[in-house]
Amino acid sequence: MPYFASPVDAVRLHYVDYGPADGPVLFFVNSAYLGAEMWEFQMLPLAAEGYRCVGFDRRGHGRSEDTWSGFDLDSLADDLHGLLELLDLREVTLVGHSMGSVEIVRCLTRHGAGRVARVVFVGGIAPGVVRSADNPDGLDPDLVRGVNEQCRRDRAAFFAAGVDAFFAVDRPGNDVSASYRQYVVDRALTSTAHSTAAVQALIAVVDVAPELPKIDVPLLVVHGTHDTSAPLEPTAHRAARLVPDATLKVYDDAGHGLFVTHADQLNADLREFAG
Repeated sequence: MPYFASPVDAVRLHYVDYGPADGPVLFFVNSAYLGAEMWEFQMLPLAAEGYRCVGFDRRGHGRSEDTWSGFDLDSLADDLHGLLELLDLREVTLVGHSMGSVEIVRCLTRHGAGRVARVVFVGGIAPGVVRSADNPDGLDPDLVRGVNEQCRRDRAAFFAAGVDAFFAVDRPGNDVSASYRQYVVDRALTSTAHSTAAVQALIAVVDVAPELPKIDVPLLVVHGTHDTSAPLEPTAHRAARLVPDATLKVYDDAGHGLFVTHADQLNADLREFAG
């Protein structure tokens, strides 16, 4: 299995690199708690069609090493950029789900877009999910802290209780088997307790709204109407307003896990956008 050393502190991070080396590059950045395996319904078919599909496991997630430090947004963005440089990837389409969206934003504003041609947010939390003076429709900070405390006390119960809402299985067409939902819970639990707490602490305060207008590549924002993890208005709608060259596509009945429930629709949009 391929690994690379974090440019921040040399922590070993696992990555995957599928498809032809000379294909158009789609670089996938994961949600909190999950590794690159979350993108199986994108990476495998798109790689088979000739795209080069790259992704990696965030520190403390999946098959990457855990570490006590490095969960600040700058370090996470540096990890992402480190793999772009290691593989010498160019004209990349960065695709980030949930927390991956803010890591992409910080990577671009910290390192520039020299290697990046376009960006996709899939159920992204960017600019941020917590209520503030500039984000009156955000989530109550006390509520977010309370939810994070519930997770700290019993991570297994937390993930099990939230998986149905994650996929919005009560909405038409969102047929996700009980076995697959359990698989996602199990994969989330492979992230270490420390990394779970660390990324939750980051999500509870992150705000990249001032950085979004600096993004000077095209942005595709894909979001579900029934995303309870990243409500539509404070995330997707704001991101689309703040980035100069942005396109918003809203999927009816989709939840946060639309990369599974709406995989065919998402893949078609990725093909069209990435070219």
